[in-house]
Amino acid sequence: MKISKLKLRRLQVRPVIVPMRLPLQTSTGAVSVAPLVLIDLETTAGITGRSYLFAISRAHLQPIVALVEAMREMLVGDSVAPFAMERKLRQKYTLLGVHNIVLFALSGIDMAAWDAYAQSLAQPLCTLLGGAPRPVRAYNSKGLGIMPVKSLAREADQLVKEGFSAVKLRLGRDDPKEDIAALRAVKKAIGPGITLMCDYNQALSVSEAIRRGRMLDEEGGLYWIEEPTRADDFEGNGRIADALDTPVQIGENFMGPEQMAQALAAGACDYVMPDAQRIGGVTGWMRAAALAQAAGVEMSSHLFPEFSCHLLAVTPTCHWLEYVDWADPVLAEPLVVKDSHVLIPETPGAGIRWNEKAVRKYAA
Repeated sequence: MKISKLKLRRLQVRPVIVPMRLPLQTSTGAVSVAPLVLIDLETTAGITGRSYLFAISRAHLQPIVALVEAMREMLVGDSVAPFAMERKLRQKYTLLGVHNIVLFALSGIDMAAWDAYAQSLAQPLCTLLGGAPRPVRAYNSKGLGIMPVKSLAREADQLVKEGFSAVKLRLGRDDPKEDIAALRAVKKAIGPGITLMCDYNQALSVSEAIRRGRMLDEEGGLYWIEEPTRADDFEGNGRIADALDTPVQIGENFMGPEQMAQALAAGACDYVMPDAQRIGGVTGWMRAAALAQAAGVEMSSHLFPEFSCHLLAVTPTCHWLEYVDWADPVLAEPLVVKDSHVLIPETPGAGIRWNEKAVRKYAA
């Protein structure tokens, strides 16, 4: 189908609040439900592109919905050409700034547009981007929050039994000795053959991150230490990375590929893990992947596994996919996991279809 014939007819935006099977307690607070914004980009050709955004809390749902609806009015009638749509929206929001939830809304539209475009050519998204559907290595990130040690051990065993050979532990308790106890309990529960990452969720100062990071170095067995300090302190993260033996991972809070470029130039980390709704959707991700390749830095994903699996499949320095099932209750066909890999759907587009009965049930 010619792209000129694929025009945006209507954009439907629906907020839902989805229960999480495993509530997650991090150093920044508890996450017990997933507030999502579902986007349906309907075209004049009868093709609908779909995506969703994670609003983080209930309070953010309506502002994000309002932004997507405002952008809709700027785009109705335009060709579904993702780069052109992104350029138009960036120009419209120059004075306000394309950051935070403005970027979220832009990214959601971008992902839905790429989904529609791939469907119009009857290709999976990764094929349209120049790759091919394949298994993508993933770690189970659904649980292992800040909880009692005995509960951690049970949950770690459960997460591995779901078909994964890698899991992630949240750290950042007031007493570092309690973090070490948690680490030891999880390592004992999963055994030496399972890869273990940890995440501080920006809980520490630079000096404290170095102190605690050295304690973790002594324990050994960690694949990476994620977001030890404030995400936008690239100089501070670089000092931490230089001081530790365990690699430092950041990137879920990069606001666009431009900020990722700044982090790489500052030597802020050993690995990067952009987030689809913060990096700029599919369009922003492809730019970020080129930056990671040029810098020789392995690139993982943050959340949004339904889109991230397609994107990692065409990322030259593809590393790990972060797997969560938070959108599963409203998906008609959730992702399939096999042998610690996510299987990319071979259906046209990103493979997202809604379970409309569940969408109505969880409507916000």
